[in-house]
Amino acid sequence: MTLRIGVVGTGMMGQDHVRRLATSVPNAEVVAVSDVNLEQAKRVGEGVGARVFSDGHDLIGDDQVQAVLIASPGFTHEEFTLACLAADKPVLCEKPLAPTIDACLRVLEAETAKPRRQVQVGFMRRYDDGFRAMKEALEAGQVGRPLLLHCRHRNAATPPGFTSDLMITDSVVHDIDVTRWLLGQEVVAANVLKPRPSSKAPEGLQDPQLVLLETAEGALVDVESFVNCQYGYDIRYELVGETGTVSLGELAGVQVRQQERYQGRIPTDWRERFGAAYQRELQEWVTGVLQGQVSGPSAWDGYATTAVAEAAVESLNEDRRTTVELVDRPALYA
Repeated sequence: MTLRIGVVGTGMMGQDHVRRLATSVPNAEVVAVSDVNLEQAKRVGEGVGARVFSDGHDLIGDDQVQAVLIASPGFTHEEFTLACLAADKPVLCEKPLAPTIDACLRVLEAETAKPRRQVQVGFMRRYDDGFRAMKEALEAGQVGRPLLLHCRHRNAATPPGFTSDLMITDSVVHDIDVTRWLLGQEVVAANVLKPRPSSKAPEGLQDPQLVLLETAEGALVDVESFVNCQYGYDIRYELVGETGTVSLGELAGVQVRQQERYQGRIPTDWRERFGAAYQRELQEWVTGVLQGQVSGPSAWDGYATTAVAEAAVESLNEDRRTTVELVDRPALYA
């Protein structure tokens, strides 16, 4: 059985998803693509023999499309996800689920009216071997009750127009989701500290930032977000428990130590570091949809992460600790 997929958005992320679905995900076929940049959509569509649309709503309404992957800009996600729910089509929506709490709640309301889940959010770190190994070690009791989580999120450089708020809503959101998923706890407060900006950061960008999160059970999390570090893409974690620690380096693999030196590769960007995670994310989504069960990161996860990100942005701009208030979790997401 093959799942016929339409991809909304053919920018960098959309192109990467189309390529993977068309070449390396069994039981998947890209039958349609859409983008407001029609010429770009045509180039992508022609490469995989897919139909081309300039409007995502037309793609979602196409009878040939059984499931939809949304990779368009974040401000369009609510609109297209709601359209997928109205059309009763499973959807994998890249993060964010929606850029505001109210928009996320509208998606929750629409999905909870359905008998089963249809929305998955693209938090791909949950599919990475290293992050899964950390969670397995924690759940197996190898390090005891979690007390602290140290997160490092570094990019070599930012694209034009990147803002201080985007450092949270586009980058730190991954760390927020990992915190919730890894610890199995909601975040109840956020506080953003501002070191002196790097001279390598564009003017006006508060880079780096230190985001402090508090969980419902009292664990503390610090996220260093440094998006103009110059030297590469560097993701590192250390979970401190009552009886031990479990750490995740920037890249799976080996470091060579010889002649009083050691060396190892630093990834160039997210595509190199998390390529295997994106692959597994797509494969598990396709398999789940074909089996009638969407089980990856949920619309609730998308909502809760957006709520924490909004609180962190408020803290950044108002220089104060902010609390996170969530609605009651619907039974669909129990």
